[in-house]
Formats: sequence, structure tokens, C-alpha cells
Amino acid sequence: MNSQLLVLASSSVYRSELLKRLQLPFETATPNVDETPLPHETARATSVRLAQKKACAVAGTYPDALIIGSDQVALLNDQQLGKPLTHDNAVNQLRAMRGKTTCFYTALTLLNSKTGNMQTEVAENHITLHNLSDAEIEGYLHKEQPYHCAGSAKSEGLGITLIQKMTGDDPNALIGLPLILLVQMLRRENVRLF
Repeated sequence: MNSQLLVLASSSVYRSELLKRLQLPFETATPNVDETPLPHETARATSVRLAQKKACAVAGTYPDALIIGSDQVALLNDQQLGKPLTHDNAVNQLRAMRGKTTCFYTALTLLNSKTGNMQTEVAENHITLHNLSDAEIEGYLHKEQPYHCAGSAKSEGLGITLIQKMTGDDPNALIGLPLILLVQMLRRENVRLF
């Protein structure tokens, strides 16, 4: 059994709630990372870079820990969709996404800050939204206010009503933390769950 501390490098309550499902003790730390995509960077590459940066950003504070970094970037018609942050941006995102399929790249990094071993993988989810009316978009946003979610919807909440079809390796990845990949990574670090 690995006795290293488990640290979630995120202030996201959604990621924290997901990690609690594994019933392992962990701490959270907020990484100070600029999430702006680099010029000509693919959505997948942005998610990988940011997941790794988030894990590395807190490694100095936790020199003997397993640090989890995760980042999600949505891609629609070759355009990256980040967190909308405002109502108007969320309206525009959902209008652009309605009736179309958006790919969500959720990168996951597990950094062993003692050994320097870093594992990184990406889970992909493809989401097709219903052809929503403007009234439906406004109604949804006023009820759930998902302004800190890439793609402007919470699939774990009322946002599931917007989705016509979903395909992917792990539904948890869409919420922000690919638990299936994380369990595989933890096993490679000799962490036992039972």
C-alpha cells in the first residue's frame, strides 16, 4: 500500500466530489495556472499541458505526494470552448453547440512528486446537443448557471436534458475527472483501493 498523500490540484468542487467516490483520503490545493490556450495549440494539447502544469504547480508544496491535475477543453468546429464565465458567453456557446457534436478532451495527470514519475492520459467524450430554442437555452442557464463549466452545461445536473447523444470512455470525464483512468494510474503507483 502506498502511504503517500493524495493531492487534488484543483479548487473545483465537481472534481473533489468525483474523487470522493474512490473513498481515499486526499487534500486539495489550488494551482495558480494561466489557462489561456497557446497560439496554434490543439484542444487536446491545451488540456494535456494544463493538467500537467496544475500538478507541477503544487508539487513544491507537496514533495512526497501523488498529485492529480486535470483540465478540460471542448472543441467545436475547430474552435476551443473554455469556461464561459458570463451569461452572454454561455448563451453564445450553447447557440453554437445546439444540434451539433462537441468533443470534450479531459486530460488527467498523476505526478509522483517524490520520484518525478508523471503519467498523463486524455479521455474523450463526444456530446451532441438537441436543437435547442433560445428560450430553452435561457431557461436552462437561469436555472443552473453553469458559467464555470467548459461548454456551458453540467451533465451531472440539469444539463443532461440538453444532451441528445453522448459517447466516450468515461462519463465522469465529462464532469471533470476521468476516474477510470485515475484508478489505472493509481494502481501503477501501487495504491490499493480495497
